[in-house]
Amino acid sequence: MSTSHSPSRRTFLKTTSACAAHLTLMATPFPAAARALWSGRTQESIVAREPFGRLEEVGGGLFTFVSTPLGGDYTTVCNGGIIAGRSGVLVIEAFQTPEGALWIAERARELTGRWPTHVLITHYHSDHSGGVDGFFKDPPSGPGVQETSAGGQGPRILATETTRDLAVDHLPDDAPESLPQLWADVVLLSPQVPTTLDLGGREVHLVPREGHTASDVTAELPEENILWCGDLFWNGMFPNYMDAVPSRLSKAVRALQGFGNVLYVPGHGPLATSGDMARYVAVIDGIEETARNAAREGWTAEEAADRHRIPEDLGDWTLFNPAYFQRAIEAWMREWESGSQGMGGDD
Repeated sequence: MSTSHSPSRRTFLKTTSACAAHLTLMATPFPAAARALWSGRTQESIVAREPFGRLEEVGGGLFTFVSTPLGGDYTTVCNGGIIAGRSGVLVIEAFQTPEGALWIAERARELTGRWPTHVLITHYHSDHSGGVDGFFKDPPSGPGVQETSAGGQGPRILATETTRDLAVDHLPDDAPESLPQLWADVVLLSPQVPTTLDLGGREVHLVPREGHTASDVTAELPEENILWCGDLFWNGMFPNYMDAVPSRLSKAVRALQGFGNVLYVPGHGPLATSGDMARYVAVIDGIEETARNAAREGWTAEEAADRHRIPEDLGDWTLFNPAYFQRAIEAWMREWESGSQGMGGDD
């Protein structure tokens, strides 16, 4: 099995944005306990493993990918997966690098007999979208594999219009010339109502949501009790509020929690249960409480972040970046100042 080349720290800094960029800003290595949690906690049988992540089989034609970047390999960074039906194969996320996208496309072909016919990008952050051109690295022709306007062969890329536009706006200056055209060929998902993707005997619900960014999409298999949450859910990792509208994030997370006893695939961290989701809800509620205390007491966001603690009974939580508490509090303050949510409660 091939192993993709891990991008250097310098390359990663130059090409990444939003969530993933802050991996490189940690002043000290991630604790061994955090790396062990992320790398070692599995739900089902592992069918492929690399330094940057592992692919787990969770059902017939269903595979979850858990990225493990805490050791410094940023080939993928975010989680994702493969969903196969009789006539199509959906890969969830385009990952941080083309090498990561190519790796999972090759695994899809090995495991299902098909190159991916569709790729869902849940939101624009580059750790979920930056590798999209990797799916067009010499894929085979055949049923479901389309020819792009740039002349290449590859899957249909699925995203909302907002995600497409933000991804294009954030392309690095040295991006390949083919990338803008690949994004121009994106199949746009409705921003208001779910899209049902029929893969042949298996329907995937692509549900528009928001909160982590202005446009997030979840991939849901309710009959098989599996949900891919994108970055609306982080397991054992405190989330990045860089683009968040916190009240909308909270609302979206509670909608996902309402599915109950399902297998959650978070955007970052190991596969999760309803208990993990409950702990995550408590974590984001806790940062909201600290932000409200700051507003009442006149603390700065920095002062509030210094005071904030995650209760020990919620388990171990790692931060990609030590500024994440402050960023979350600042996001709440921005929302209140904009008037989109009053201090008294939700809209």
